[in-house]
Amino acid sequence: MQNRISSGPLLWVGLGNPGAEHARQRHNIGFMAVDEIARRHRFTPWRAKFKGELCDGTVAGRKILLLKPQTYMNASGDSVQAAAAFHKIAPADIWAWHDELDLAPGKVRVKKGGGAAGHNGLRDMQRAFASPDFWRVRLGIGHPGHKDRVTGHVLGNFAKVDTWLEPLLGACAVACPLLAEARPEEFMTRVALLTQEA
Repeated sequence: MQNRISSGPLLWVGLGNPGAEHARQRHNIGFMAVDEIARRHRFTPWRAKFKGELCDGTVAGRKILLLKPQTYMNASGDSVQAAAAFHKIAPADIWAWHDELDLAPGKVRVKKGGGAAGHNGLRDMQRAFASPDFWRVRLGIGHPGHKDRVTGHVLGNFAKVDTWLEPLLGACAVACPLLAEARPEEFMTRVALLTQEA
């Protein structure tokens, strides 16, 4: 398959903050995405491991480890690095699912490498691996319009008007076998089609 580097497991990391008070915040859409993948593809129950919560399953014939770091966003790299080291997973086989201010709500873009664009979870993963060469699944939450409002927007809860959220999470879970097969362009196209139909 194109882009495939190894036949070992992939590590899909949902970025977010632990605790019920953060559960519905925009910053936690990465947690929400991997939760939906775990549910829809019938992964094992979540268990405490690597300073995070871990579960595993198979998607498109590929073993997938899902990880939700419980270190808070700014120290996400500690959890991801520990899981990757134990399972001998290279950065190129790690995919970070995270909120993206610079994408319209409900839009998804996948890319490999690049900067952190002010995202503390990505920045700490770069620190932990001394490399930016992991994949990012960028889940659009929109920009509030002014930098002074960014923190409140990111740490604010999704609202009832955010009717795009559940269709997006479902579409990502349905389309994720394309990521397991290293077909990111097709994944983005599939998500776009599914969310248009919702």
